[in-house]
Amino acid sequence: MSTTTADLDGDSLLSESEFRDRLRELPPSAKLVAKVLESDAPLSQGQLAEESLLPDRTVRYALNRLEDVDLVGSRYSFQDARKQVYYLNT
Repeated sequence: MSTTTADLDGDSLLSESEFRDRLRELPPSAKLVAKVLESDAPLSQGQLAEESLLPDRTVRYALNRLEDVDLVGSRYSFQDARKQVYYLNT
C-alpha cells in the first residue's frame, strides 16, 4: 500500500482499455470496489465498506487485489493523517 510520487503526479495512469483488461481478471468484490471508487474517490477503507455494502475484510481483500495489479493507489488522508484513502489509477 505504498504511494510514490509517480502515482500522485499521474505518471502511472492507465489507458481505459488497459484498465478494463486488468479489471476483467479480478473477483466481483474488486470490481465493485473499483466501481465505487470510479464514482466517488478518494475514499477510506471504511467509507468503501459503507458505500459498497461489503464487509471490511472483503474490502481489504479487494483493495489488495486491485493494488497488486496497479489499478488502485493510496495516500494518507488530508483530513485525518491516520487513515489511508484510495483512488483509481485511471
